[in-house]
Amino acid sequence: MQRFGLVFSGGAGFVLFVLGILSAGCGPTTKDLSAVNYAAHSNGLFQVSTPEEEGVDRSLLDDLYWNASRLENVYGVLVFKNNRLVAEQYFHGGAPDQQVNIHSVTKSINSSLVGIALERGDIKSLDQPMMAFFPELADQVKDPRRNEITIRQMLQMRAGYPWEESTEELFNLLMTGFHNDTLIRVPLVRDPGTGFEYSNLTSHILGQIVARATGIDLKSYAQENLFSPLGIEPGFWQQDWDGNYLGFSDLHLTARDLARFGQLYMNDGQYNGVQVVPSQWVHDSLQTYSSKAWKFRVGRNWKDNAYGYQWWSVQAGNYRYNMAWGHGGQQIILLPQLDMMLVITVDPLHLQHGGGPWKKEKAALNLVADFVASLPVLQR
Repeated sequence: MQRFGLVFSGGAGFVLFVLGILSAGCGPTTKDLSAVNYAAHSNGLFQVSTPEEEGVDRSLLDDLYWNASRLENVYGVLVFKNNRLVAEQYFHGGAPDQQVNIHSVTKSINSSLVGIALERGDIKSLDQPMMAFFPELADQVKDPRRNEITIRQMLQMRAGYPWEESTEELFNLLMTGFHNDTLIRVPLVRDPGTGFEYSNLTSHILGQIVARATGIDLKSYAQENLFSPLGIEPGFWQQDWDGNYLGFSDLHLTARDLARFGQLYMNDGQYNGVQVVPSQWVHDSLQTYSSKAWKFRVGRNWKDNAYGYQWWSVQAGNYRYNMAWGHGGQQIILLPQLDMMLVITVDPLHLQHGGGPWKKEKAALNLVADFVASLPVLQR
């Protein structure tokens, strides 16, 4: 018998031994699935229901939660259907009140703050130039293309700034932290508006623009206009060397906090009947402005990835879903065509990069993509 490049020989007993090993990787047994317990218990934060009452195939949830339990980095998985929490379970020390570093999910939250500031007139237009908010740096600009960068291009990751993990120098800059003048020191890798380049610096500058346009720091603005209406008490939020809260990462929230934020985008920006984020902003944020945005293979059901206003989208099976995505595999998943939402929190793998951490992150991403691909075709 030849498997994985190795040749074995032996009698029937050995064959049965090998078959036992192979069958062990074929999936959960009935006994395994019977031990899965994902009964929702939101303590009044959400309307609670059951999979059966909301028309969700329990066997698919059994597989989702069993698969989640086998990933050592997963902390929590929440599933909503028809705006009701139908499944919730925590793993490996995770808990409902556990605040985790949501990493780049912060970008999607930051995007909502841009939309709120635009609606209130603090930001006049998405076509305002970036440099209009940094007049003290105007005479230091050596590349005139920086004067062409607009807020709209930044939201779409089309400003021209590079992905920090593309070079050792840029990665070191990301790890050591930004200053105000970093936006004129990091070289552009393409003309603004001509293509997608994932950039943490771009999102960080967006956060600074919100703070400068509104006259208060980003965390205070978020607390007043987003978190308080949602009943969220945020945890730690990292600041850069000049005291600016990071617009791209390092905000700490719970899985249930992420669910409340996700519900905004499932309900046209409303939460408990209050319009928190403009409905048009929700619509515009979840459009596709760049396709094939992520250049690295994730899994067999992760296809046609695209980017909106600091939100991703992915095709899996019959459905395209929108995604707020953070390092390690933090995710808010929106499936509006099914009126379904998922939240995944994981070990943030803070300051961990490379092949090993990426393998764990891919597993969390594929957990969702495989589940979405398993969902039956919507009957109209």
